[in-house]
Amino acid sequence: MLHRIWLSFFLVAFAAGLYQWLWLDDAAIFQRMVQSTFDMSKLSVELAIGLIGTLAFWLGMMKLAESSGLVDKFARGISPLFTRLMPEVPKGHPAMGSMTMNLSANVLGLDNAATPLGLKAMQDLQSLNPQKDTASNAQILFLVLNTSSVTLFPITVFLYRAQQGASDPTSVFIPILIATCCSTLVGLLAVSFVQKIRLWERVTLLYLGGFVAFLLAFIGYFTTLTIDELQRQSSLVGNLMIFSAIIGFLAVAHLKGINIYETFIEGAREGFDVAIKIIPYLLAMLVAIGVLRASGALEGFIWLLKELIGSLGADTRFADALPTAIMKPFSGSGARAMMLETMSSHGVDSFAAYLASVIQGSTETTFYVLAVYFGSVGIRHTRHAIACGLTADLAGIIAAITVGYWFFG
Repeated sequence: MLHRIWLSFFLVAFAAGLYQWLWLDDAAIFQRMVQSTFDMSKLSVELAIGLIGTLAFWLGMMKLAESSGLVDKFARGISPLFTRLMPEVPKGHPAMGSMTMNLSANVLGLDNAATPLGLKAMQDLQSLNPQKDTASNAQILFLVLNTSSVTLFPITVFLYRAQQGASDPTSVFIPILIATCCSTLVGLLAVSFVQKIRLWERVTLLYLGGFVAFLLAFIGYFTTLTIDELQRQSSLVGNLMIFSAIIGFLAVAHLKGINIYETFIEGAREGFDVAIKIIPYLLAMLVAIGVLRASGALEGFIWLLKELIGSLGADTRFADALPTAIMKPFSGSGARAMMLETMSSHGVDSFAAYLASVIQGSTETTFYVLAVYFGSVGIRHTRHAIACGLTADLAGIIAAITVGYWFFG
């Protein structure tokens, strides 16, 4: 899927360039398109190099959380919920541990740990699957929860905003938290509806009730504030929670007798490797998107969207962030490149850039997660997994646009 999208960017850009040359007499169009390949190639390396320090710091912090057992404690805390949502998985089965560990890692932003744990969880669930080429109910629910997983610390979005010179890189923290909570809740409800999961049991209601109460408490508090106070409080609460987490990771690891300095260094080393590894992905997508914009095709697409939205009498400012939303279900690197391109074109503190950042943090990449997780166990028939995953994505995008206008509009 992704290679077809990438190829289509170049083909559409070439067609748009031919149109501008032959019909609009723009002889310089191909010079601008070629120049964009150089500019975006340079930008991809600059972005990756600029991320090394901050990425290394947070991977070091997350290594402390993992080593101190915080991830394991969280896993044990949500295990009772899974036994109700996935009745076909026996209590105490290895799948319960690997699933809770995976989702715990996602919540804490442990991307490197989350994927191997997710693959292990899918293999454990496959051992219970009577039809090996068809996704089971438990596998589908697990995948949808992954694609819509609540992330308390969307560090990657903060990193890119900081690298691009944002005045307050973490100002999108609360909007992202609200949007990703909505995505997860809708994803769970969609799967529960299809699979007829009984959500009204006492334990399930306690977990879901607490989740909804947490979300409503945030929304309720921020609805009482003026626009200026809303943005100030959002920044304060977001930064306070993030720094409190840092102190918490350090304190718990120290109390556990862990050498926090050496453990931090061990995790930080991974930051250099990760920053270098993402360069090819950034390069591929940024160059393709840069060529698409230089050809005029991307602006033409956004213009059509604005005309359609405007004809309905709606505000059209969110259309500039829609390329990120459209790309998100297909490619995480593609959506990230769209977000960065929006920041570069409109300014990192523009409404479009704020909204693209919130959209980027609201959900995971549905088709990528589906391909990797299901592909790892040979599943070919995905049943309702795609429909439920895309439903969660749509809810996250709608919530992101709504809170984007609320906080920054």
